[in-house]
Amino acid sequence: MTLDETAIGKTVKIIKVGGEGQLRVRLLDMGLIPQTVVTVQKVAPMGDPIVIHLRGYELTIRKEDAARIEVAEG
Repeated sequence: MTLDETAIGKTVKIIKVGGEGQLRVRLLDMGLIPQTVVTVQKVAPMGDPIVIHLRGYELTIRKEDAARIEVAEG
């Protein structure tokens, strides 16, 4: 399952961060690293962007970027 498929209010753990080059580095720099627990807080009415809570702060990311982050329940 990927982060963009995660339901609102659900807490998941990041398993793998995909993407290439600068995109992957940017995602990792934002704190989206494997083993990090994240909670999906909100999704905009049109489905993009997605607001997630991790490491004590809220982060808004595009659905396209969230689709590159593999997650698992737990």
